[in-house]
Formats: sequence, C-alpha cells, structure tokens
Amino acid sequence: MALPLSILDLAHIGEGETARDSLTASLTLAQRAEELGYRRIWYAEHHNMASIASSATSVLIAHIAAHTTTIRLGAGGVMLPNHAPLTIAEQFGTLETLHPGRIDLGLGRAPGSDQQTMRALRRTPSAADTFPQDVLELQGYLTGESRIPGVDATPGKGTDVPLYILGSSLFGAQLAAALGLPYAFASHFAPTALEEAVAIYRRDFKPSAQLDRPYVIAALNVIAADTTEEAQRQFLDSKRFRVSRFLGRGRTFTPEEADMILESPAGQQIVQMARYSAVGNPDEVRDYVTWFAGHAQADELIVVFPAPDRKAWLRSAELLAQVNDQA
Repeated sequence: MALPLSILDLAHIGEGETARDSLTASLTLAQRAEELGYRRIWYAEHHNMASIASSATSVLIAHIAAHTTTIRLGAGGVMLPNHAPLTIAEQFGTLETLHPGRIDLGLGRAPGSDQQTMRALRRTPSAADTFPQDVLELQGYLTGESRIPGVDATPGKGTDVPLYILGSSLFGAQLAAALGLPYAFASHFAPTALEEAVAIYRRDFKPSAQLDRPYVIAALNVIAADTTEEAQRQFLDSKRFRVSRFLGRGRTFTPEEADMILESPAGQQIVQMARYSAVGNPDEVRDYVTWFAGHAQADELIVVFPAPDRKAWLRSAELLAQVNDQA
C-alpha cells in the first residue's frame, strides 16, 4: 500500500449526540490523525441534514486548523453552485492567509441538499449549468488573474489555494481532465462509475499551471478492528444507521426492522453504496486497501470511517495508519 492516506470526515451526529458533540469529535479525530501521519482531512457541505454537522464548511475548517499544526484541511467539497465564486475565494483565501500551505478546496456541483432546501439556499435549478465557468472564475480570483475586470478577492488574490474537482460520474472526470486539476472520486457511496471515470480522466488529462500530470484521489469506507468479528459487527451497525438516515424520514428503526429493510430492493441500494469497504482485522484491511488502490488507479486514498461508535471510529484510524506504515 504505502500511498498517502487522507480522511473524509462526514461530521455525523450520532444517536444521542448534539452538533457540538459531533464537532468536538471531529477535532479529536483531526488531532489524532495529525499524530498518525494522515495527509489531509476534508469536510463536505451538506444542508438540512439532522445527522451531519458540516454545513458551514469553511467555519469548521477554521476551527480545526486553529487547533492543529501540520495536517492539510479542506472542503471535500464546497458545492460551488450554492455560492458566488468570489465569496468562496474570499473564505478560502482567508483560511490560506491564516494557515499558509495547509488549505485545500474541493469543488462539487451537486446541491448537497433536497429541492426544498435548494430553494432556501436561493439556488436556481440551472445553477449547476455554469459550474465549469464558475470554477475558472474562482481559480482566477485565487491566482490573482481575475476574470472579472476590477474585481479581486481580498484575502484570496495570489494565495493559489489548490483546487480539486470532486465527482461521482463521468462529468467531473472530463472537467478535471480538461482543466488540468486533481480528481477525487466519491467511490465510498457512488461506486458504479469509478473505473470508467478514472480511465477517462487519465486519458484526457491536459497539464496546467497547478498540475503537470493526472492525480487521482479515490474514496473508500474503512472499518478496522482488532478482530474480524468486531469489524463485521460495526459494519452491520453502520448499514443499519444508513437505513434510518436514508429511508427513515424522521424515524429510527430497530435493528430487526433495519435488517429486514436491508433485504428489500431499497435496502440493497444502500448495501451497494458501500461496495468499496475495507472491513476486518488489520491484515484484512491492509490487503483490501492495497487491492483497492490498484483497482482505482489511485495516487492517494481518502477514507471514511463509518463505525457509529466513537471509540471504534478512532480505532479504525489508528489501525489503518499502522498497517500503512508497515507496507
């Protein structure tokens, strides 16, 4: 294995937790990940989700950055059609000014919400259509070559915050290749197009000022435990949690109800979302992650730790770092 390892922290709010509990846990994870040698941690923009606390992504990054020293931090990602590019340039330019050399900016074009929430964000259905132009406008502000005459981002201008295109389909791969930007594929929940998207990105990549060769970050789920049985139990708990989150509509299912739903067509879709999951003892996780890195043609892996229990969450991070060091 021995690839750079990073973390996608979904800032989930567990059963019986508050948003503050979630954010405190995110800081604990970031500090431990820094000690363990992880390269970066990213936080994703979601809105109107009672189980996710990372809606104000740049604010969360600022908090974590102020309490760590070396680990890179960023958005994985900011849903750019929800925002004016100038606003994002100012936010991430401020972060880079305060924490130089540590800030990343991953960009997606999904709403990160439902249709009703999209309207509350003042986003129009056509906002995603200008995503490529918005990426270029944002890039211009950060490099100091504004595409809007007389308009600069302050802070932001000349900070050269690195951009990453996020995707779960072929569109993101094509755009990242055309713009010469790194590409991060969300295979931890959208595994279907992984191989084709990476192949297109590598085939069509055009060098840019930011990047001279393709760079692929692939995401997967990891549940590592001291025993196979414990890891499998945690994996089942995580799937039950997803049933309540995606299908519960405000209600929580008992374990027995969740297991029945997992056998249904809707439940099987949830199971398929987690197709790329390294689950087991340290040796089993190492073997799977090594296989996945080759399968995804990845230059870097970004992992999600879906174990609902906080101690198990941290233990997965520790065990994965250990087996990566041994590779």
